[in-house]
Amino acid sequence: VQGGGSRPGGGSWLLAAGPSAPRPSGASGGAARGTRGRPEREVSDGRDVLTLDTMNPCVRRVEYAVRGPIVLRALELEQELRQGVKKPFTEVIRANIGDAQAMGQKPITFLRQVLALCVHPDLLNSPDFPEDAKRKAERILQACGGHSLGAYSVSSGIQLIREDVASYIERRDGGIPADPNNIYLSTGASDAILTVLKLLVAGEGPTRTGVLIPIPQYPLYSAALAELNAVQVDYYLDEERAWALDVAELRRALCQARDHCCPRALCIINPGNPTGQVQARECIEAVIRFAFEERLFLMADEVYQDNVYAEGSQFHSFKKVLTEMGPPYATQQELASFHSVSKGYMGECGFRGGYVEVVNLDAAVQQQMQKLLSVRLCPPVPGQVLLSMVVSPPAPSDPSFAQFQAERQAVLAELAAKAKLTEQVFNEAPGIRCNPVQGAMYSFPRVQLPPRAVQRAQELGLAPDMFFCMRLLEETGICVVPGSGFGQREGTYHFRMTILPPMEKLRPLLEKLSQFHAKFTREYS
Repeated sequence: VQGGGSRPGGGSWLLAAGPSAPRPSGASGGAARGTRGRPEREVSDGRDVLTLDTMNPCVRRVEYAVRGPIVLRALELEQELRQGVKKPFTEVIRANIGDAQAMGQKPITFLRQVLALCVHPDLLNSPDFPEDAKRKAERILQACGGHSLGAYSVSSGIQLIREDVASYIERRDGGIPADPNNIYLSTGASDAILTVLKLLVAGEGPTRTGVLIPIPQYPLYSAALAELNAVQVDYYLDEERAWALDVAELRRALCQARDHCCPRALCIINPGNPTGQVQARECIEAVIRFAFEERLFLMADEVYQDNVYAEGSQFHSFKKVLTEMGPPYATQQELASFHSVSKGYMGECGFRGGYVEVVNLDAAVQQQMQKLLSVRLCPPVPGQVLLSMVVSPPAPSDPSFAQFQAERQAVLAELAAKAKLTEQVFNEAPGIRCNPVQGAMYSFPRVQLPPRAVQRAQELGLAPDMFFCMRLLEETGICVVPGSGFGQREGTYHFRMTILPPMEKLRPLLEKLSQFHAKFTREYS
């Protein structure tokens, strides 16, 4: 997206995605600087081996809206506020990303206690830590090379922790067994998703791999497919039915895609990001039958499995449903499912811990997957430790159990209240419509934009919802992501915002955003 326009308070902002973007004029003055203070050359002198024309074209096509141009402008505004530049607001509220602790959520005590003990084992002699935390830490350290978190682990992750993950999956799924040898720890779920996609992508021209992804989608998928030069096959979620997934729509997308590529995989995000829906068991069964009939590899992104709020909604893992459907599905349908410590009640985004479990994967391909993982050496060991705590929390007989449960429930109860509040406030505002936030930690409201605003955005070379979101940021300090960054039906406009801000900030934020929409509508009517 490229374009420019005037911004309140003078100057202009320029929006661009990709490395050719001009520097926004709000950036700090002086010559552009490179690493370690070296001046950057704005234009190639013709001798460079690597230029925009010669670089990997797949990388140039990558876009990632969650940290895109609007977030760059938010960072500039924060810097301007620190420098004393007068704005119509006193702080920038980054409601663009699901980063719980950046929004003020406190870490779960037990997780950090065990991590602290593992990072600094001298603390094992301290009376300030409960005995069950010490036992957990000692158990993990015994499984580490040299009994230290500073040692590499094996590429698939510490065996003990993979066994903990297998036990967790078995408990979650009501006793259905999980094999630690089918579990691979990863740098967050994102890295595992990319690894599986790398295994799937092959072919050229009409034989190039196609991957079905939901629209709206989490931009990791569109970015990864662009990077890997695969074909993105869009299937639309039904906004009129609370973002439901319809197998008839899957079939439409698949049939159209077969004209120009070879669809091989189907991605599901449940609970949904950015849409917040939670799939019913009947829907999951229908998706599995469809994937089996059409010979599609299933990828189940289940990182929000702890985040289910709506009455009547319940998380069902694809692994559980697949197994309970019995043969031939349980014995033949290939599945990779993903989880992470970044979301849920934990919010430990920065530690980059996650896992993938593969089901019915060809043994020779699994060896190739192991090889691919070994190139990266291993996932961050502190992230592996946190994952161990998440899948193996204190037992009811442990001294830390009561505090752990209380903290966990408090986080999830507040998120449930914030989900309900978000839906309520937005639906009271004329021109904004928000489906129930059944799960995850985002709302994806639909906004009506006047024809004159759409026209003005087009004059500036901007998507209309990008124009709306940028004006919102400049005038209120609220940073949300335009729906065009996630995909949406033609002629509809949305934005994604996280429900993570603390309750005392969330209600004013929602009201301010609704008031801005009313003002924006009047201005362009």
